[in-house]
Order: sequence, then C-alpha cells, then structure tokens
Amino acid sequence: MKNFLRIPFYYFLVIYSISCCVAQTEQWDALWIGIPHTQKDTNIWTAFRKDIDIKYLPKVVRTKIATDSKYWLWVNEKLVVFEGQLKRGPNPQDTYYDELDLAPYLSVGQNTIAVLTWYWGRDGYDHKSSGKSALLFEADLGDNRILSDSTWSVIRHPAYGNTAPPLPNYRLPEFNILFDARKDVFRWQATDFNDRSWAKAIAYGKPPIGPWHHLAVRPIPFWKDEGLHRYVNLKAIPKQRTGELIIAKLPKNITITPYLKIEATEGQKIDIRTDNYKGGSEFNVRTEYITKAGIQEFETYGYMNGHEVHYRIPKGIKIIDLQYRETRFDTEKIGLFKADDEFYNRLWEKSYTTLNVNLRDAIQDPDRERAQWWGDAVILMGEMLYACDSNSKKMMQKAIRNLIDWQKPNGVLYSPVPAGSWNGELPAQMLAAVGKYGIWNYYLYTGDNKIIHYVYPAIRRYLLLWRLGKNGLVIHREGDWDWMDWGEDIDAPLIENAWYYMALEAAINMAELTGHQSDIPEYRKRLNLINENYNEKFWNGKAYRSPSNKGATDDRGNGLAVVAGIADVSKYGAIKKVLQNEYHASPYMEKYILESLFIMHDASAALERMKLRYAKMVDSPLTTLWEGWGIGAEGYGGGSYNHGWSGGPLTLMAQYVAGIQPQKPGYEMLKIVPQPGDLKNIKCVAPTTKGNVVVELIRKEQRLILDVTISNTVNTLIGIPKIDPKFSNIIVNKKSYFKGRNDVSMQNGPTFVKEDADYFYFHVVGGKWVFELF
Repeated sequence: MKNFLRIPFYYFLVIYSISCCVAQTEQWDALWIGIPHTQKDTNIWTAFRKDIDIKYLPKVVRTKIATDSKYWLWVNEKLVVFEGQLKRGPNPQDTYYDELDLAPYLSVGQNTIAVLTWYWGRDGYDHKSSGKSALLFEADLGDNRILSDSTWSVIRHPAYGNTAPPLPNYRLPEFNILFDARKDVFRWQATDFNDRSWAKAIAYGKPPIGPWHHLAVRPIPFWKDEGLHRYVNLKAIPKQRTGELIIAKLPKNITITPYLKIEATEGQKIDIRTDNYKGGSEFNVRTEYITKAGIQEFETYGYMNGHEVHYRIPKGIKIIDLQYRETRFDTEKIGLFKADDEFYNRLWEKSYTTLNVNLRDAIQDPDRERAQWWGDAVILMGEMLYACDSNSKKMMQKAIRNLIDWQKPNGVLYSPVPAGSWNGELPAQMLAAVGKYGIWNYYLYTGDNKIIHYVYPAIRRYLLLWRLGKNGLVIHREGDWDWMDWGEDIDAPLIENAWYYMALEAAINMAELTGHQSDIPEYRKRLNLINENYNEKFWNGKAYRSPSNKGATDDRGNGLAVVAGIADVSKYGAIKKVLQNEYHASPYMEKYILESLFIMHDASAALERMKLRYAKMVDSPLTTLWEGWGIGAEGYGGGSYNHGWSGGPLTLMAQYVAGIQPQKPGYEMLKIVPQPGDLKNIKCVAPTTKGNVVVELIRKEQRLILDVTISNTVNTLIGIPKIDPKFSNIIVNKKSYFKGRNDVSMQNGPTFVKEDADYFYFHVVGGKWVFELF
C-alpha cells in the first residue's frame, strides 16, 4: 500500500499470552529436519525424499506439514500441493502448518514422498523469518505413521541460485528465482529415483521447539490451482526465436507461474517477468532460467501477477510451448451487479478482479509489498462480503486474528502483520480496523460473535491509549507513521475524530455483546464529548473545517462526519455542496465520501461523482483499479495499477444502489431499500449467511418493478422507491395491494409497515416477491 522512508525497527521478544489461543496444542511426534546452514544463508531450496512401505491404507490419512517459507509436495510422482505453507506467522513467535488428506494419493506397497522447500531467510512486510530452513511432516496411517526424522534423504537443490540485480525491493521476503537446468537433479521426485548419494537429514527436535515454536493450523484453504493454460495470443508468437521480447498476453490481471517448453543449446539465459515487474514503482520478482542442451520444460514456482508475461528468449531457441498456471485464493464469485449503464458494470468487474489478485497469504497489496495494510483490508473485506463465497470468511477471520495476535505488549495495534521488518502504528488505519467499518462490520454481516469475544479485550486496550483534550476532542496521535490518506488538503482533526468516534461506537456494541457493560459509560462519555465539540468547533455553517486548516475544505472530513453519524440532517444540504466542489481524496477515502452521499439519500450525486472520479480507470484497458487517480508519477505512493482499496464502489453498488444490507447481525433480519438514482435497470446478487439474495429493479415510463428473491425464511424489510409522486398503486405478485394509498388486504402477503417521503415499506418473510408501483 505505502511507499516511504524506512524507519528503525524494534521487536519485543515476548510470548503473548494470547498466542496460546492460536497455537495448536495437539501432540507432534515428527521431528523438524533439514540441512544445517549459517544464519546468513538465504534463498535456500531443499529437496527431501522418503520411501515407505504401506501394509494397510485407511480411508483418511491425516497429514500435517510445516516449513519456513514455502513447499511443494509430490506423492508417488503426482504433484499434490502447489505452493504450500503460509508466511509466518500467526503471532510474532509461532508458525502455521498445513493439514490435508493423502489417502487418495497413497497405495498399499511402496510409496514415495518428495518435498521441495524454499526458505527465504529474511523478513518482509508480510513475513517474519524463523532464521532456519527445515521441514516437519507427519502422516497418520492408523497403526503406522510417516514421520520426518533423520532417515529422510535430503539435498540442497543445486539448480537454484541467486540472480544478479535488479532484486526485489526491501519490503518483500521473496527472492528472484535462478534455475540452472544444467545442474538439475533429473526426476528426483520419481519412485525409482536413486537417492543413495544424498545426505540424511539432521533432526532438530520435536515441536514445540525454537525457532518455529508452537504450531497453528492453516486457517485458510490451499490455493485454487487452475492448471496450465495457453496464453491468449499464443498463436501469434513465432516458434523460432530471433531474440526480440516475447509478450504473452493473459486474459486479465491474475496471479500466475509461467511455464515453457523449448529446444535449446546449453548455457543460454531466459528472463521471465510480467509487465507488472515494477508495479508501484518498485521491483518485485522475476525468474532467470539457464538452458541445458535439448528439449526441456520448466515452470517457475515464484508467483507473479500482471496482464502480460514477458519472456526474453535468446535467438535460435525453438519454442515448443508457452503456458501459465493461475493459482489464487480459493473463493468463487457469487456476487453480481448489472445496470443499464455499462460504466458501473465495468467498474464492478474491475473491482472484483482487483479483489481477486489482492487475496493470497493475507488481504494484501500484491505488487510492491504483498502486505496486509489494515486500511486497505477494511475496504476489501466489505467487497468480500458482497462478492465471494463462504471461504472468504476464513480469510477475514485470519486477518482479524493476525491484527489482534500481533498486538504489542504496550497495547498498540499496528499493520501490516504478519511482518518481520515493520512494526509501525498508523493510528487512523487502526481505528478503521477496530471500528464500525472494520471488525464490527464483519460481525454485522456474518454474525460471528466468537471473534468479537476474542478481539474485544485487545480493542479496549488499544482504544484507551487514546486521550481527549480539554476541548473534548481527540489529542492527535502521531503513531509511527502519521498517515491518513494520500493527496493534499487533509484536515487531520476532522478525520481523526471521526474515526475514533466510529471506533467508540463499535466498542459500545462489542462491550454490550460480550457482557462488559461496565466499560460502556467511559465510551459513551467520550462519544458524547466528541459529538458535541466536533459540531461546535468544526462546523462553520457551510462545512466542517478545523481551526488549523488553512487550505481548501476537505471532502474526506465532511464525508466521514456523515458516515460516522456526527453530522445531522440539517447539515446535509451544505455538505452535499462541499462534495460537489471539493475533490482531494485518494481512492482510499473516496469510498467513504461516496457512501456519505448515499447516506444523505442522494444516489444521483453519488453515482455522478463515482463516474467522474473513476472514469479514467474504467476507460483504461487495464483490468484492475489503481492506487491513485493516475498510474506511476500521476498516482500516489508509487502509482500501482492494482490496489484493492479502490474497489469500494463494488460494496456501495450492492449495499446502496441495490439496497441489500443486514438489519440484524448475520442477516437474521434483512433490509432491501434500493437507491437507483438515475439508473433504469439493476440486477444484483449478494451472498448472505442465509443464502443468496437477488434484487432486480426495472423502471419503465409508467411503472417501477422491484423483483426480490430471498433464500429461506428471512424476515425482510423492503422499501419501494417513490420514483414518481403520482405513483400510489402497488401490485404484489400480480395481486392488488395498494390502490391510491388504500391498503387492500392480501392473504399470506406482505405486511405494510410505513410510508415516508422516499419509500413504501413492507415486511416479507423469504421467497420471491414482485412489487409493481404505478
């Protein structure tokens, strides 16, 4: 997410009491094994083999595997796990482990287990190195087990090495990959391979043991492996190389590992990278392949992302095939948004494509840092709740637990985490994380009260680090990076107080839910003081402006005052004028400004501003959204063209344009109150804990049709938009209900609730309901 000067880094080597909650407690009998190396050794690739004779094969073979940093697993020559292991760790001390069933890949008789591990040996903004390369493997066969120990054969893979510069930027723990095919250990995963010349592994001890400490089970699925696919323009790529750059086109921006099959003489260097190699103005990862003589094939295991793969293949090499493998976080698209204006359809799809690339080991920036910045995560979580299947809930749970389990001993929360080379607090982002739009929003949509019980003590501790001044407003907290948004004219007091206000509001709800009612009076006292003084000291009759603001009026602060609920209805007219004239926010804060317009029931203004702000991104041939309003020097922070925080419109289209929102946590009650603005046709599908909700709105010259399908027996409040004051007749499921605002009883039909200036409201219970207003 961010680009900045390095800051000094300090770690507190303590074992948090809370980490015991995430570390597994089951018994391990396997031993950590490996080849000894020095502390300074990095970028180590190690091959492990074990031949076993199985007398009896149970239906399930529960297998646990761990390493630092990644591994690939073959069983009887079949690739079973492509890039296993999550980056370290669940907390600053411990390590994740993978769990899977190997029964489908084993057989009675001789079997071969082969594992390739990749140890980075350095910290990053998304990984804390243990300092030691090793493997842990344990499979339960009932009466017998396969355990990693000193009988395993092992070799440091000789073909892997280090490339020359340019190297990945300092935020990434990953290395470039150099593979010299002349040094390859041919078919080392094969069942008939002779490994007698290999060394026997050194056993380091049984878990829990340092430097890996306790082990926590992987909380998210293995990657979705889409297999090898041919490039979009493969037919246009000449088979005989003349030395020019090959640009192999992908269908869109995705995470991939490139593959090649060629015929060459030995010792020629092929460079493989994507068009996004310098995404965000910083080098990420690439691969160098050194050929052997003859026909050969190679797939690089370090994932990249982009729209194109660039192969620089020397003259004279014959190309037999070029392909790519897409691997991604295993969630499927459930959500849908379609309107009669194609602009919003393209924006929704680009938002989803961006979201898809931003999910991996964490909710992350995939280009420059691969790090879980929580300001970004808050927006991406909102998108997941409206677009993805239930697997996305596991990713959100992981992100939340990471935030809490990396809390410093002094109570400070920080991100990105997991991380080994960053521990700085961004106060405004932390308030977003723990507040109304972060963890509480996750609960509102999922009903997961267990996680609220888990996080509340840590959140309370953090919020009480903040202080109010004599003026009843927040005393500015700089933290380690005093960042609130990119761009100019940032009115920090407006933004900081609004974020803290929303965090207090969420804390009250959490305290109530978890039975900590005694905490509520202090929260309410602070909440009331901020509300009173925010309006008294910042509102000038035309806009919110702090006394310290000598520049333009800040659209961010005025939008946040609305979404926080600090601004009352009497101020809406003036704030709308501010938002019609001020455009200072980056895409990060723009989401909340757009939302404020929907909250003020001005969908037309929200959609108009959305189109104005996102026009350049939507019109671009790029399939993902950008960090700023331009790319490179025209953008912010490095100008990445793939940044999850820009996808906020995806959420807003479902939540406000289609009007689908939970009215009670976990969708125990549902609300469907569309704000179509000037759109004439809308179709939206949204996943919920109770099943999918489908909303179709069709506006005709003399009629509005709202077609709603609700899974299960969910109590639902439906609002029929009053698009024309002359319309007062309503037909429900082809039966009259309203005639000139006179209620006509309808057996087993909806219940009329109320009417206001904008809607007719009905209560229904599940099923399919078609309302016609005319």
